[in-house]
Amino acid sequence: MAASTLQIRRVAGALGAEISGLDLSGDLSDDTIAAIRAALVEHQVIFFRDQELTPAQQVAFGRRFGPLNVHPYVKGMADHPEVMEIIKEPTDRINFGGGWHSDMSFLERPAIGSILYGVEIPEFGGDTLFASQAAAYDALSPGLKKTLEGLNGVHSANREYSAAGQSAQKRSSMAVAEAEGMAGEYVHPLVLTHPESGRKALYVNPAFTIRIEGWSKRESKALLDYLFEHSRYEAFTCRFSWRKGSMAFWDNRSVWHFALNDYPGQRRHMRRVTVDPQPEVRAVGAAA
Repeated sequence: MAASTLQIRRVAGALGAEISGLDLSGDLSDDTIAAIRAALVEHQVIFFRDQELTPAQQVAFGRRFGPLNVHPYVKGMADHPEVMEIIKEPTDRINFGGGWHSDMSFLERPAIGSILYGVEIPEFGGDTLFASQAAAYDALSPGLKKTLEGLNGVHSANREYSAAGQSAQKRSSMAVAEAEGMAGEYVHPLVLTHPESGRKALYVNPAFTIRIEGWSKRESKALLDYLFEHSRYEAFTCRFSWRKGSMAFWDNRSVWHFALNDYPGQRRHMRRVTVDPQPEVRAVGAAA
């Protein structure tokens, strides 16, 4: 299909669009990849239905958008370490990703996008919520926008992947390592300007933002709690109901997501690849 004939249907006012008529398992043209990327930047999260992708095909598709991340705390597939299998067995109580967050913000160079594919979907439940942090920023008062400019957030995996953290909880079919005491702390702006669209978005999240740089945790709490509450306001969100073969591709630079855990006694099996930014190019002779 030519890129100019992509069928795109918006699903909500703040973010989200469904793209139809594409087989993502094939060798897509550069123009088509560019059109998908443009749709991602515009709509922040895009959805596809009725795909049949092997892990290798999902990896190949993801690599068209950048290098793929190997998660530091969740073991990937044996043959494809870039592929994270997110599985909740009927006996598991806690799901993975069951809270508002932005993937990999705890890294020095966070991931730019995540691509999630539905392998086995419960009969009911298991939807994913998405929240536009660009819409959240736009809705702030001019005074608060000015206050946030120049402030940085400190992000770390220590809390979420500690022994008591939700992400590190034991699951029957996932191997997750605890990060407590091992993960670093990395600083990112509270307001991120998207490098492709130029649109500003809040860049904090309850899972990985632990304080404001230069502030104590106590001083940080009031402002961060306000931003966390504001950022998940219903008008900034959309909701995706999964089917087998569905795929979602979201922009971690401007989107939160939340995997609902409302399908007790059922199995849910997803596969995720995560797109990293392109490596930084150092000038010749620059210090290492």
